[in-house]
Amino acid sequence: MNERRLKFTLNGAPVCVDISTDTLLVDLLRDKLGFTGTKVGCREGQCGACTVLMNGKAVNSCLVLALSVEGSKITTIEGLEDNGEIHPLQKTFIEKGAVQCGFCTPGMILSAKALLDGESDPSEEQVKVALSGNLCRCTGYSKIIEAVQDAARQMKIEGGKEDASKIGR
Repeated sequence: MNERRLKFTLNGAPVCVDISTDTLLVDLLRDKLGFTGTKVGCREGQCGACTVLMNGKAVNSCLVLALSVEGSKITTIEGLEDNGEIHPLQKTFIEKGAVQCGFCTPGMILSAKALLDGESDPSEEQVKVALSGNLCRCTGYSKIIEAVQDAARQMKIEGGKEDASKIGR
């Protein structure tokens, strides 16, 4: 078995792990590192269940050779939690009923986060495009789109409050 050492940042923490050279990122995350929020669906890059963020960009981890993330920043659904608080996207998915079985939800949320990190007020069409690589078999997409747009509004308000609190310091 041909193994190599891999170093990268996972959810803000440094990782150094020995892996087989043919290991896929999804398998490394789930099987070796225990981050099971990243789901295994089609293993062909068609369903989006395995979506993670790689340097802020949404990628299908079933198509990424683990060694290619050397020096990268990887974020899984578990990495969105901040000081015990779930991310606004996670909150709005719950509030808007955009979660059914939950299998596609981590990938949807991470794809939406990649969008919102670059677009604070996305149109419905922009949300649809950002989520086009994520399939949901349980529900329609209207509540999911609504949840993403609501999260964008909430994040904009919270960001404004944070910025306003810094004035005069």
